[in-house]
Amino acid sequence: MKIPIYQVDAFTGKLFGGNPAAVCPLDKWLDETIMQNIAAENNLSETAFFVKKGKDYELKWFTPEVEINLCGHATLASAHVIFNHLGFNQDTIRFQTRSGELSASKSGDLISLDFPASKPSPVSEPMGLSEALGRNPIGVFKSRDIMALLENEEGILAVKPDFKRLINVDAHAIIITAPGEKCDFVSRFFAPRQGINEDPVTGSSHTTLIPFWAERLKKKKLHAMQLSKRTGELFCEYLGERVLISGRAVTYMVGEIVL
Repeated sequence: MKIPIYQVDAFTGKLFGGNPAAVCPLDKWLDETIMQNIAAENNLSETAFFVKKGKDYELKWFTPEVEINLCGHATLASAHVIFNHLGFNQDTIRFQTRSGELSASKSGDLISLDFPASKPSPVSEPMGLSEALGRNPIGVFKSRDIMALLENEEGILAVKPDFKRLINVDAHAIIITAPGEKCDFVSRFFAPRQGINEDPVTGSSHTTLIPFWAERLKKKKLHAMQLSKRTGELFCEYLGERVLISGRAVTYMVGEIVL
């Protein structure tokens, strides 16, 4: 059996930036163990698989260790493949996922993802968080993930997590964020419990970051940067119950998996 595979750099306009994702279009679903093994073999933060069902696409995401319920950059990469490699000639793609219906729309070189918002609430700092980050947050919040607010962009860049400690913090994943110097806000994302120490660019974390910063800055349209080594750029809009997360993507590799 031969399965097409694309590797796409998402949330960037240039190769070797943003967050790389593998994308595998399927005619029908494979056994979940096989998909998990492919994701582990790819050894990228996420591998996306999709199957066309009528006018929509069923979409799944796997880290090298587990299937997850939401992934922004691999959804952007999947939309990029459908728009640019599979002859899709409409403006909007609908995905059916574990997080409900998601859509991706194309305008010029930007693809916009329509995701549910996940507004965070203030919480007490989890045990061990400051020690693992080497920084004391000025505020801690939670939605799916724990979000630590730091004072400035310099502090975000200076964080060198102790991942042996961070994996013991009671959290699905940890976002750190602060006001940006040349954009509205910056962030980084750590998910050692999901097999990803630091994710280069994380669409799903922005479902939390967008409502938080929209209310804090009193503006609905926001420009964001994720300050990993690869760096990602996101154009965001807060719609209340939903958020728009927009970015660019570029194809790095096209190939085949032989099973």
